[in-house]
This record gives sequence, C-alpha cells and structure tokens, in this order.
Amino acid sequence: MITSAALYLTVMLFQAGAPSGDKPIIDNERVSVWDTASPRAYMHDFVAVTLADGKAEFGRKGGTPASRGRTIVIELKDHTVAPLPNKSGYPNAFPRPGSKKLIENDRVIVWDYTWTTGVATPMHFHDKDVVVTYLKDGSLKSTTPSGVVVTNDYSFGTVRYNARDRTHTETLVKGSQRAIITEFK
Repeated sequence: MITSAALYLTVMLFQAGAPSGDKPIIDNERVSVWDTASPRAYMHDFVAVTLADGKAEFGRKGGTPASRGRTIVIELKDHTVAPLPNKSGYPNAFPRPGSKKLIENDRVIVWDYTWTTGVATPMHFHDKDVVVTYLKDGSLKSTTPSGVVVTNDYSFGTVRYNARDRTHTETLVKGSQRAIITEFK
C-alpha cells in the first residue's frame, strides 16, 4: 500500500526530472533550454524568460518558475567555464548603451536589449557564453572586424546558444527586435 507521504515523494521526484515526452530545445554541457507553458520544478538553477512580457526570473535548484504562459527556461548545469580575458581591443558585449540589467548573481547576468533600426551596436567582444531569447520578428546584420557580414532572421520565441570568443557589431535591418540575453559566469 502506498502512503500519501510516499506518493507525494514520488510525485516530487518525477516533477524534478524531465517531464514525459518533453525534450529540451537546446542541450549541451552548460545548459538545457526548455520551451514550456507548464510550470515544474527544475534539477538545476535556472533563468525563466516569459515570452509575452520579457520578464526574467532566477530560480534555485528544485524551484518552479512563476506560471505566466509560454516561458523559455534556461536550466544551468554545473559545468562552468570562466569568461575569456578580453584581448580584442573592443569593449565587452555588455553593458552597452541602451541595455538594461535585469538580474546579476553568482551564476548569470541577464540583459534586456532592444535594437534600433539602422543603428549599429558598438563593435564588441563576447567574453561569456550566452543564451539569447528573441521577443520580436526582425533581421540582424552581424559584421566582424574583418568585414565579414551575415544577416540572420529571428522570429518571436527563437532561442540561440552562442559560444564566447566572438567580436562583431549588430544592426537591425528589418522589422523590430528585442531580446533577453543570459550571460553565464
């Protein structure tokens, strides 16, 4: 016979693991990223970004993000990598003009940034790995110091993991674009 205490413990252990049929949209040695509308407890510290309003929250291992609709949950694994020394001659990616720091603690720095059409960001160096959660539909042109240009289209809800050690500038060339950028310490 299963007691109510045993049933509760079984339910809590199941909720702390991956939900049945649910797979991360990004999974590597640093993070598991989930696109979800169903709140649950996570096995690691996490950052939760609500797509509807761009609000971000930090939660500790075993915690459950607030339920506010479709949410990107960036679960932080215990594999940390130190930021790279910046020898590029350019400033670090953040802070940058127009950016707003939402969260900073021992694991992450979370930024809210909105690009302005036709206005390039300063040339900058990414010293940290990041997850970028895009909140609008727009195209960003990225230009390296050597002049290599790549234009990427991002739509609402697109999520990208970008490794550190990149130098570039970005210009919004179509649509509008806002993102929540989670840098890993």
